[in-house]
Amino acid sequence: MEQKTQVELDRSQVKKAVLALQAFLNSKAGGKSLFRDEFQNISLLFTFWRIPSQPRTIRIPLPHGQRREADEVCLFTRDEPRMTAEQTQRFYKKLLEERGVKNVTEIIPYKTLKTEYKPYEAKRRLLGNFDMFLADSRIRRLLPSHLGKHFYERKKEPLSVNLQSNHLARDLQRTIQGTRAKVTNKGPCCMVRVGHAGMPAEELTENIKAVVQTVVEKMRMPGPLIKIIHLKSVRSVALPVYTSDLTHLTEPRAPEVKRANLKKSNLKKADVKKTKAAAAKKATQDPKQTADGQEQKGKKRKVEKDDDEEIPQLVPIETGKKKPKVQSKKKQTAKSGAKKQAAILQKITKRGVKTPPKGKGKRKVPKVK
Repeated sequence: MEQKTQVELDRSQVKKAVLALQAFLNSKAGGKSLFRDEFQNISLLFTFWRIPSQPRTIRIPLPHGQRREADEVCLFTRDEPRMTAEQTQRFYKKLLEERGVKNVTEIIPYKTLKTEYKPYEAKRRLLGNFDMFLADSRIRRLLPSHLGKHFYERKKEPLSVNLQSNHLARDLQRTIQGTRAKVTNKGPCCMVRVGHAGMPAEELTENIKAVVQTVVEKMRMPGPLIKIIHLKSVRSVALPVYTSDLTHLTEPRAPEVKRANLKKSNLKKADVKKTKAAAAKKATQDPKQTADGQEQKGKKRKVEKDDDEEIPQLVPIETGKKKPKVQSKKKQTAKSGAKKQAAILQKITKRGVKTPPKGKGKRKVPKVK
């Protein structure tokens, strides 16, 4: 695993990329602008094979400082007990002079930050006046609510510094002249500032090597780490400096990955066994309910099969035929009465009783003269 995470840079290739980028920036700034921008930031763009699981910030000390002497640095300090804001400012200025720190241009106590820089315009002015911000580690967690989101959007959030350190000058110099890599879990890319265009090519190549080594050492990820590394400025084309090979894609899986897969399969088998055991327990506890449930399942399956087998037949529509007449209720009752009378007459004839003929059954009435 250690061999795979190592990244070997070709020094000559890196130097060629640096010289080409510097020449491009000089040609770009020579003809169109009055003032040459010799201090454009040069950065490394890392592309990882995998997205990191957790976001983190990696501090990287550089062999050659990336900031100019003219860059202005602001330091936020805590409020000393039994001192006013002006007294705490003088106290920390004296402390920095005694320790030999000369890079800090302004000191702002926490109390003045809360009162004088509360409006939105004052915060924006503070952000534009300084190139870098430092903060006492004792008040670092209290600053985000007072600074606002613009400090973090422009990547100028203050870096924490231990002002009680015995080697204060060395620590401040490392943080000011060093750089940092902000690794997020939202994508596989990461940008790290390496220097500016006014630096010599040798110093830039040494800074690039130092940055790549520290990133590889502090990023703890299984398997191959870096896919490709580009060198670029703010508005230039990205020049490739390192490209990883694809041998790890054809190699068999590492034993750690196999063990993880085995663990997952064992867990799945254990879950299946648990479910089977629970079902067996239920069957032993109430066999009647289980038998009823099985019968109901069998009935449902039979009904489903019958439904599948029954295919609806198409019947042709009859046209041109007369519809049968529907008889009224009165006619139906008359017919039923006639049928009853016919049945009674049949019974009488069977017994031998002669019915009187029609017309003769009437009584003759004598005529009166």
